[in-house]
Amino acid sequence: MTALLPVFVLLTSFLPAVITFFLDQESHRLRNALSLGGAVFKVALIVAMLFAVERGASYETEIPLAPGLVLLLRIDALALLFVSLSAVLWLLTTIYAIAYFGSKPELSRFFGFFSLCVAATTGIALSGSLISFFIFFELLTLSTWPLVAHKQDEASLRAARRYLLYALPCSAALLWAIVWLESSTGPVLFTEPPDLDGLDPASLRVIFALFILGVGMKAALVPLHGWLPAAMAAPAPVSALLHAVAVVKAGAFGVIRVIYDVFGVERVADLGVGMPLAALASATIIWGSLRAIQQDGIKTRLAYSTVSQVSYIVLGAALASPFGVIGGLAHLVHQGLMKITLFFCAGIYDERAGVRTVAGLNGLGPRMPWTSTCFSLGALGMIGLPPLAGFVSKIYLGLGALQGGAPWVLPVLGASTLLNAAYFLPLLYRLWFREPAADAKGDEKVPALVGPAVIAALAAIGAGALAASPVSPLGWATLIAERGEMR
Repeated sequence: MTALLPVFVLLTSFLPAVITFFLDQESHRLRNALSLGGAVFKVALIVAMLFAVERGASYETEIPLAPGLVLLLRIDALALLFVSLSAVLWLLTTIYAIAYFGSKPELSRFFGFFSLCVAATTGIALSGSLISFFIFFELLTLSTWPLVAHKQDEASLRAARRYLLYALPCSAALLWAIVWLESSTGPVLFTEPPDLDGLDPASLRVIFALFILGVGMKAALVPLHGWLPAAMAAPAPVSALLHAVAVVKAGAFGVIRVIYDVFGVERVADLGVGMPLAALASATIIWGSLRAIQQDGIKTRLAYSTVSQVSYIVLGAALASPFGVIGGLAHLVHQGLMKITLFFCAGIYDERAGVRTVAGLNGLGPRMPWTSTCFSLGALGMIGLPPLAGFVSKIYLGLGALQGGAPWVLPVLGASTLLNAAYFLPLLYRLWFREPAADAKGDEKVPALVGPAVIAALAAIGAGALAASPVSPLGWATLIAERGEMR
């Protein structure tokens, strides 16, 4: 039975997705029960495995798909870090989405694709081979497109088309890289380093570039980021899913897999491709922040913030130093907790106060104290105020830069922190110190909307304040680095 645990973890979101597609609107209680039940069961399975994996256990399952094609699922410490984040935030987002949508139509379709999106993300986390990763990576594209287009208005459909316009060529690049590599090495397993000696350095550099092009779109690396701000036409639960649970995290996780499990740190250093990637991540960090300052829409400002913040993960991976790796892995979780808090709050401001722009935040703090406090904590965490989670990430990335012989990263982190403050602090000033408009409204009478934001904000505080704990995101990232799961 333990060998089937990866399958059970995957099915907790895949089965609710399949069943939900066949439910009508009158079956909303069953639909909600399936989504919530699957999310709770997944969290329970993960908690049950945490202690065993901490002691060195791993779980692996092979599922034959076709002659010569096997879906390999594997749970180890690295996989568990990502799948734990997606599981916990899936549960919170499901509660939030149920309260957000209420009895609006077409929800069976929405929640079906919502669960399928999480199933694809789970599969990405659990993939034990390159081809398994590709299958789930493309399933993620197919399952998130309908979520972006959910409203079916002109803006949503245009955003969905733009998403595919970016995704499909990058998918072709990823497939090209896999075929080119595996035609020389055979199937690539993440637990066994492939023999790359059959390919010359020039070919390996091109293959590496194709891999980064393939996964970099979902990681929103410049210039592949343009789809993400446009996708803010989607409802708030979808925005939270894209930015904190699924798509951008899948892209960043893909970069980690490519560097550490496909090429290996030594080969990346020999090829001289690590520092150019670190430079691209640094440019994305600064560019995303500069663009965020210019945005008047709350969700659009948060979207450009994501473009910047996710590249911290890529930067940590590209530095390939122990502290850099730990900082990047920890930020995979830290950014998810802080960003989902911010998007939850943005959705509450929209639904309960009709506020979508920065100017509309004036005086909402006292009127909506729980939401505004959570928003403030998420923003201060992104800036890097101690002891919040963002501070821990930046400290370790800075140490990783020095350890990896890249001191030029320190000014990038410093400039990013100042820019973070420049686009977040004016929002907090408006919330707490500006007078509200004469016709301002806003209330927090829906606990199921506010509750997930409060829990996520508390988790962001805990991740930073309890960073020394072995079960904190930082502690788990340190375990991964010390165990050598990342070559």
